[in-house]
Amino acid sequence: MPGVRSPNSAWVLRFAWSKLDRKWRYLGGPRGSGLWGIYLESGTTLPLPLIPPDFQIGICKKENNPADLTRTRSAPDAMKNPVCWVVLTGISIAFIQQGLPVRSQGESQSDNKQMDNITIRQGETLFLSCSQGDFVTHTAWLNRSSILYAGEDKWSVDPRVSLVTLNQDEFTIKIEDVDLTDEGQYICAVQTSSRPRTTSVHIIVQVPPKIVNLSKDLVVNEGSNVTLMCLANGKPEPAIVWRMISPPDDSLGSDNEVLEIPFISRNRAGVYECTAANDIAVDTQTVELTVNFPPSISDGRDVGVTLGQRGVLLCEADAVPEADFEWYRDDRRIFNGFDGIEIEDDGALSKLTFFNVSEADYGNYSCVAVNKLGSANTSIVLYEIIEPTSSTLLQGPGAVQDGNSGTSTVFTPTCLLLIVLLHLLLKF
Repeated sequence: MPGVRSPNSAWVLRFAWSKLDRKWRYLGGPRGSGLWGIYLESGTTLPLPLIPPDFQIGICKKENNPADLTRTRSAPDAMKNPVCWVVLTGISIAFIQQGLPVRSQGESQSDNKQMDNITIRQGETLFLSCSQGDFVTHTAWLNRSSILYAGEDKWSVDPRVSLVTLNQDEFTIKIEDVDLTDEGQYICAVQTSSRPRTTSVHIIVQVPPKIVNLSKDLVVNEGSNVTLMCLANGKPEPAIVWRMISPPDDSLGSDNEVLEIPFISRNRAGVYECTAANDIAVDTQTVELTVNFPPSISDGRDVGVTLGQRGVLLCEADAVPEADFEWYRDDRRIFNGFDGIEIEDDGALSKLTFFNVSEADYGNYSCVAVNKLGSANTSIVLYEIIEPTSSTLLQGPGAVQDGNSGTSTVFTPTCLLLIVLLHLLLKF
């Protein structure tokens, strides 16, 4: 059902096509408010302002009696009414935008001017201005389907739209906090004493990129296939790039919305960054990828300790999730505090400490690292180191020890030389 908005209120005048007399008929509006009727002749029915292209204006006037739809006024007289002029201008412009012919009685061909496109960023303030000149009777700013301002009268209900300047030289309005819905064609219509003219301009709204759909942080098992997704909005359409930033790896990345990692290994775990960029700005978000894998344990190093001293066995394992450690001695599990032994786990490292090594402590120990994906183990030997005695320290490198008596005879270099010389003399 077509309608025309009143310039002085928010109500809408409603019209319907009468098949009986083939005319548009006014259906109603608030009582006492009056109406603006439009009498059209047409062979088809289309909603206002998309009225048929071949029509003639018969009535455009304010009626005091809502039932009186037969009293007519000539189109040139009706065009003197500013509100009527704005309504008809809006209807005509709707057809001009579609390339359809429009004619009204008593109206001469209008001058149409197309301005260069205006590009503006979302959130900024848009100023629309057109020149006026002498002998201007009516003027209005319109957008795609509605009237924003008719002279000083504001028709738009949008609080962002306001009048800036209206004088003999220019007619300027502004739209604050521009959004993507404000994009499109705007027309300044001017009625002079001689002929109408229109100035149109197309508004292009640029929108900074915003990532609207991003894969959440993932935890996967080693060997799985991984797909990361990043979707972004913006105008112009943003370019999307994936890359691994922690640890940095330039060999792993993607120049589109999807990053696929087949048969992922543990060294691919880390932080991945999605960047969406266009001519306006850049938006960046990250995804953390965790790769679970079974423990891999380092080879154990045997430890030598003197009797009665402190000894420490170390066991290190790499695993995600972190491994739990178990210590064994000859297939018997050792617990913290057992026989004065302390077991301390710190992340990937486990320490088994003897505070006073005894003869019974020497031997072979096993360390086992376990998580939900598997286990690994290694063996470590605790062996004895014999401290040298004071008599051993006094003996030089040439000392020979008697295995039975424990006594030793020391041969100095000079003594050895004399023995050799005596042996040679005896031969001669």
